[in-house]
Amino acid sequence: MKGKIKIAIDILMTAALLFLTGYQFWGEELHEWVGAGMFVLFIAHHILNWNWHKTLFKGKYTPNRVFITVVDVLTLAAMLIQMYSGIVLSRYVFAFLPIESGLALARKLHILGAYWGFLLMSLHLGLHWNMVAGAVKKKFPKFFKGFRWVCFGIGLAIAGYGVWVFIKRDFATYLFLQSEFVFLDYEESKILFYLDHLALMMTCIFLSHYLGKLLRKFKRKDNKP
Repeated sequence: MKGKIKIAIDILMTAALLFLTGYQFWGEELHEWVGAGMFVLFIAHHILNWNWHKTLFKGKYTPNRVFITVVDVLTLAAMLIQMYSGIVLSRYVFAFLPIESGLALARKLHILGAYWGFLLMSLHLGLHWNMVAGAVKKKFPKFFKGFRWVCFGIGLAIAGYGVWVFIKRDFATYLFLQSEFVFLDYEESKILFYLDHLALMMTCIFLSHYLGKLLRKFKRKDNKP
């Protein structure tokens, strides 16, 4: 039961993350409500995975564990930044709070948190992609065996397109706050917008999944007599 709840929360968080990227399509009020819902899901996610917090300073840190921990800690930091800046900037959900200062800083933090958060959460998904692959392998063993390399090729192609999306949509500009104003195309096709961001998300998933596999191989080699 707990496992199913975890999966449901992760799916909802992923859907919310994609939805929130399209601020220009849905307006500020809905953006705030979905953002607030995502923060609730994020808190629930950490409560259900509290064992991660308890074991953070225990055990041996292999290269793969270091990679996982760095991504997880940075993702947590990005979400906390988003939580703080979203509350400060809120004009609907948290409008009852008597916040009258810090708006300029909150706007900068919100841009940083949004763009870094999107990439980091996508990398975080890739760290646990083995669960998805394992479920597919268990459900369709013959398909998985026969089309594993085909799936890899498709994933590689999507990852390549995702790199182009990263460049085309000037992600680096906002990741390093080279501009404090985000360009929003209100006339853009919603379908193409979300396909682009889904491709970029899959790029991060692809990279972290296969980097994790590579780091685990190094561990196995080190353990050989």
